[in-house]
Amino acid sequence: MTQTQTTKPQATPTALALGEALSHGLNPDLRAALEARYDGLVPGFTDTLIEFAYGRLYARDGLDLKTRQIATVAALTALGGQTGPQLKINIEHALAAGASEKEITEVIFQMSVYGGMPAAINGLNAAMEVFEARAA
Repeated sequence: MTQTQTTKPQATPTALALGEALSHGLNPDLRAALEARYDGLVPGFTDTLIEFAYGRLYARDGLDLKTRQIATVAALTALGGQTGPQLKINIEHALAAGASEKEITEVIFQMSVYGGMPAAINGLNAAMEVFEARAA
């Protein structure tokens, strides 16, 4: 190749493409569930969530996916009972990312210091529901 010839730079995946791959690996049905539930009310909601949360945050370097999911479980637990549906989904995602049930229950229990015992109890109840559903 001569100096005047250039090579075409390889395209980097978009945040949406990264998010699609990552979210599909954690939960293959996530996109369809989000679209069915929210896109009729807020068009583009699913793309926005997948691009931002999964493609721009979860896909970042610096923390592995398991650690990010455990941090998410901790935050949702500390926020309290109103986050129950999201907590259950992220418990499932933490398991898919390689976290053990023990790691999940320990981080939920630790949040009793920061979110209070009721938040930890709600979190443990959510975890028990997810664990029982997976065992069935």
